[in-house]
Amino acid sequence: LLLSSLSLSAAPFSVVRIGKIDIPVFAQVFPILPFECDFFVSVSEVMATPEEVEYEKFLERVRRTVYIDELTPLATYPVIEAAFNQFGTVKSVSFIPNFLGPKELPIGVLVEMETEEMAKDVTATVTQLPFMVAGMPRPVRATPSHPHMFVDRPKKPGRKIRFRWINPNDPDFDKAKKMKRLVRKHTAETSFMLKKQLEEADKLSKQQAETAITHHKKFEMCDKLLHDGVAQKLADCYNIKSYPYR
Repeated sequence: LLLSSLSLSAAPFSVVRIGKIDIPVFAQVFPILPFECDFFVSVSEVMATPEEVEYEKFLERVRRTVYIDELTPLATYPVIEAAFNQFGTVKSVSFIPNFLGPKELPIGVLVEMETEEMAKDVTATVTQLPFMVAGMPRPVRATPSHPHMFVDRPKKPGRKIRFRWINPNDPDFDKAKKMKRLVRKHTAETSFMLKKQLEEADKLSKQQAETAITHHKKFEMCDKLLHDGVAQKLADCYNIKSYPYR
């Protein structure tokens, strides 16, 4: 009864384990407990470290950020900010440079929104509807971001990276050589796919340009027919109701 009447928002407390049950007990009450405890752990001992707090804030930032792909290299910070301010408030924009491929390749960008709900709206809308930014031949793609995409990501608490040199007589030397060959194979495959991607993008751009020119010629022809009065004469000839051109 005494424990159930205590408020957790009061003075500092400790955690008391009785059997398999953990009960929070305040420091003022602990000396007068009428039963034996297996052990107790002070709250100060289980509080998060500064590294854990920093990493948790970073994860919150990751959940608010959207990764945008297939973006033209000509896109600038104001263009991207204006494009995605339609979904909410853009807090920051971080470009992901392309270190391996040519400069003509589409780039990726991390767009941090003000809230996690805004980021979800961006992902859902861009996934369902075509969204063009800065006149790119194809619509951009939007996916939730991941921690490894951020260059300034903090160190994950408890993570340790270890490395060592491998000699030719080491049992793992053959595995290292296989990994090295695999990396070179992946590099060649990536280069080939990037080349094909550029060719397809150029082909799509020319196709869209031809389609735009064709539609423009059609509109010019319709405007000329209306302006010269040919459409009105045809309407009178076939007894069709029409409206005067303005």
